[in-house]
Amino acid sequence: MASYAEKPWLRNFDNNVPPSLQPYPDHSLHHFLIEAGTHHGDSVATLSSAHLPVVGRVKKTLSYREVNAHSDALAAALVDMGLQKGERVAILMPNCAQFVITFFAILKAGGVVVAVNPTFPARKIQDTLIDSGATMAITLSLFYEALKGVQAMTSVQQVIVTNVKEYLPGLAKFLFTVAREKKEGHRIEKRPDDHWFQDVLTRYAGKKPGVEVVPDDLAIFQYTGGTTGIPKAAMSTHRALVANSLQCIAWLSREGVEDIFIAAIPLFHVFGMVAVMSFAVAKHSAMLMVPNARDIDDVVDVIHQYRPTIFMGVPALFNAINNHEGVKAGKYDLSSIYACISGSAPLPPSTKRRFEELSGGVILEGFGMSEAPTASHVNPVRGENRPGSIGLPFPDMEMRIVDLDDEVTDVPVGEIGELLMHGPQLMRGYHGMPTETANALREGPDGKLWLYTGDIARMDEDGYFYIVDRKKDMALIGGFNVYPRNVEDVLMEHPAVREVGVAAIPHPD
Repeated sequence: MASYAEKPWLRNFDNNVPPSLQPYPDHSLHHFLIEAGTHHGDSVATLSSAHLPVVGRVKKTLSYREVNAHSDALAAALVDMGLQKGERVAILMPNCAQFVITFFAILKAGGVVVAVNPTFPARKIQDTLIDSGATMAITLSLFYEALKGVQAMTSVQQVIVTNVKEYLPGLAKFLFTVAREKKEGHRIEKRPDDHWFQDVLTRYAGKKPGVEVVPDDLAIFQYTGGTTGIPKAAMSTHRALVANSLQCIAWLSREGVEDIFIAAIPLFHVFGMVAVMSFAVAKHSAMLMVPNARDIDDVVDVIHQYRPTIFMGVPALFNAINNHEGVKAGKYDLSSIYACISGSAPLPPSTKRRFEELSGGVILEGFGMSEAPTASHVNPVRGENRPGSIGLPFPDMEMRIVDLDDEVTDVPVGEIGELLMHGPQLMRGYHGMPTETANALREGPDGKLWLYTGDIARMDEDGYFYIVDRKKDMALIGGFNVYPRNVEDVLMEHPAVREVGVAAIPHPD
């Protein structure tokens, strides 16, 4: 009989994946960008593109040398504007070159990134800014007015604004200015006290921030609604993000291959932030920027034209590609894709099977949390992918499944309980929420700090893990525990069902 302490999952690692990556390098997350800019400066960092009538798709690239230099300049500006080490800076942007520059600039300046979903209602943006205590914000012009509408209620003192066209190719920039900028709300009247992104980069070109950042400094506040619906900021360090970036590299990398990432899932979400951006920068790989993953025409055209090899996504995105008329008609070539990781929701077997048929690559179902940013489990690239499984824990991860009632006793292998994890990428805690932090991070009988995930799971004899449901989603019906995930799996077997969600509601009296 296997046990959690024996780590049976190690037996099923791909041959090129080591059981441990210890010791992890003792440096900041932005050190990856500095290394890329210094030693791989000519390599493409970001590729921004647009499809134009008649002309077709046009592109503009930034090299790692340019991204590193731009982030240095912006970091120097932030320090000059008064940013103190440990203060929070909000980013309100979709996927674009400016996001990458801004993210690493904040880290270089000693700040903490608060990546805000820019499509949030103004009230939710306000709540995030207030809770985080952000003192500065860097925003796309499209979201400038929403930010300015709530700024007075927050701690934000400095605002930098950028326009989406700044890193578009020349002809696309011209056409955007003429036909779309004003119509779609990108053209704004900047307030006198605020700053244009490009003006800042020009003014501080060649300068560096001169701030010492150590691995245990905080890097991000990542907001998670959790099961209660109350947003919590999971605080994570440079050390944690470096560790998870290297775990991703160990799991997916191939010798002698220069991977290209498609950045379709939002970089403001921890999945995109770590498993796309940080992973790509650590490998000095190119990122193909897709500002809106719901624009499936754009997604498939980017894949067809620029040949990405790594694709992180969610089941709904893979499903939408499967059902795209042009893809079904064979007009788009997806064969460059080597590996995908699917997260955030259960991956229907039919979606996995069809996408793999179309691309020739493999979709690996995985699992991760904002509290352990970002991935903790993934199915192996070359080994067995078990249906319904989130796969195997990453190197250096320890797992337990404990009794749902006493929350301490390990359940026998194969039985369900709450999933606990221990590893190098655990968060430090929730910002300003000591009770929630104490509930999530608890010292075990072994003296180690364990993250209580709130997920009901089981492990099989070979170390593959399966998520049954969220602990708080479990319904008690007729004296039996019923898990919405199980009902969803049955409904998904019907050929007429594309997506499904199940929730429990009280039975009327």
